[in-house]
Amino acid sequence: MLIVRQKISTKTSFSLLVYKYDMILIKSPEEISIMKVGGGKLWTILQILLSQAKAGVSLTTIEKNARNSIQKAGGVPSFMTVKGYQWATCLCLNEQVVHGIPSAYILQEGDVLTIDVGMEYKGLHTDTAWTKIIQNSKFKIQNQEYKQKLRFLKTGEEVLKKAIGVAKAGNRVGHISQIIEQTITSFGYDVVQSLTGHGVGKKLHEEPMIPEYLDKPIEKTPLLTPGMTLAIEVIYAMGKGAIVYPNQDGWTLAAKDRSLTAVFEKTIAIEESETFVLTGS
Repeated sequence: MLIVRQKISTKTSFSLLVYKYDMILIKSPEEISIMKVGGGKLWTILQILLSQAKAGVSLTTIEKNARNSIQKAGGVPSFMTVKGYQWATCLCLNEQVVHGIPSAYILQEGDVLTIDVGMEYKGLHTDTAWTKIIQNSKFKIQNQEYKQKLRFLKTGEEVLKKAIGVAKAGNRVGHISQIIEQTITSFGYDVVQSLTGHGVGKKLHEEPMIPEYLDKPIEKTPLLTPGMTLAIEVIYAMGKGAIVYPNQDGWTLAAKDRSLTAVFEKTIAIEESETFVLTGS
């Protein structure tokens, strides 16, 4: 689940989901060990949900499976700890960027779906998201539109790897933001400046915010130090990155120009000698 960091052009009067914190929460080695276990479980759950997301499957089915999987893993849905949010997942289709509410919609071949899920395990949260193209279980479409979508998504995957690569002790949050913005825009896409990654662990949303672009000199952004746990997110659009509330549910945010969007997110832990990916590898 993402953080809204600035005013958004809206079609409704719903208040924005804005988080403010006073300090960065450093985790102990014992807490990070718990997050490694919880994050591993959450990543497995996400892979199961992604494999189940095929043409003919409803979003409510994915949500139900997420709840069941989290319960079996010994966890609690993190997103349900956010005031007013009643679901274990955020499921976003095509131009929808974040906070999509699971509905009865039946997935169609060619849809682009983002599954965002978080889990609180033994009192500590991890958060992860991935975007995929929906296909029929019997065959894969390979037309030009599919290839354009695939290129778009592969870009996000590669950018996330690069962002994690610079997320190490001694660097700063600005190094992460800079490489996300530079790489996404080099492919002709646009970052969503109104949304950010964030610290995670003792709470679902913690400091520091991790913008999708470099909004100040790198040396003025937070220093990355051992014990920090971060949800690094690549949030971008095929068109322009401006977003709006497209309907009356008060949660879903979508590209203003209705262009395709995607989110790739992993939770990491900054350690003395390395950065450990808690959700995935």
